[in-house]
Amino acid sequence: MGTAFSSNLLKSGFEVAGYDVAGDRMDVLEAAGGIRAASPAAVAAQCDAVITALPSVAALEEVVSGGEGLVTGSHPGLAVIEMSTFPLDAKEEARAALQPKGTVVIDAPVSGTGLQAAAAEVVIYASGDSEAIANAAPIFDTIGKETFDLGAFGNGSILKFLANLLVSVHNLATAEAFVLGMKAGLDPQQILDVLSAGVGSSRILEIRGPMMVANTYEPAAARLKMFIKDLTVIGDFARNLGAPTPLLDASLPLYEHAVALGLGEQDAAALCALLEEQAGIVRSMLPSTHT
Repeated sequence: MGTAFSSNLLKSGFEVAGYDVAGDRMDVLEAAGGIRAASPAAVAAQCDAVITALPSVAALEEVVSGGEGLVTGSHPGLAVIEMSTFPLDAKEEARAALQPKGTVVIDAPVSGTGLQAAAAEVVIYASGDSEAIANAAPIFDTIGKETFDLGAFGNGSILKFLANLLVSVHNLATAEAFVLGMKAGLDPQQILDVLSAGVGSSRILEIRGPMMVANTYEPAAARLKMFIKDLTVIGDFARNLGAPTPLLDASLPLYEHAVALGLGEQDAAALCALLEEQAGIVRSMLPSTHT
């Protein structure tokens, strides 16, 4: 996500400084015209806005409060736009660490895949200080197709939980429908064409259906293993509220099983390969997923 965001900002004329622990991503940034920074602190010190798109809570803690973290380089007027999908308390801790520096934190996770981020087609769920969100509009308009100001800090993450719950269940439901149809003797392309025309269609069918038809799950628009983190975060959030999530609860073990079989780096559409195996279906063009 970070590479996609920085690329689109650079193409639109923004000056972009960045830092990543992965040196090859820094090389990509620099080759595109960005500034290679030595640390998160160095990024914060020279910027008016910082975007964080991170893989784990531990990474967020290190980026914000580590020895050369954002806290060190923060200054009054800086906006930190936190775009990851994390538990609410992790984002609240980041905000509490940065506020004394005069820095505003915007909770702004995105709905969309990596490919959609590259095409600036993600939807941004922003929440927190409304003035800061309005000031960040040129950034949001560049990296996404639509932005919602959802009010109180944390509401953006809650809406992202809802979106990811639906995506996770739709991934599995789409795979289940394909495998049932194939087991009954239908052609995968016919399944996609007919379902796409009716009320059973969905955005996930449009995105992942063609991959299921082709029996090819790379390059991944969203890696299957990443859904386990999101499902766990959403499940914990729901349990704390006392809200039932029976479909989410039923989905998680299948995602975990797919990762255990070596499908974690594949697109989430590879759930179809898992269910095909369970159904005893062997297609002529098998995916290179596991042995």
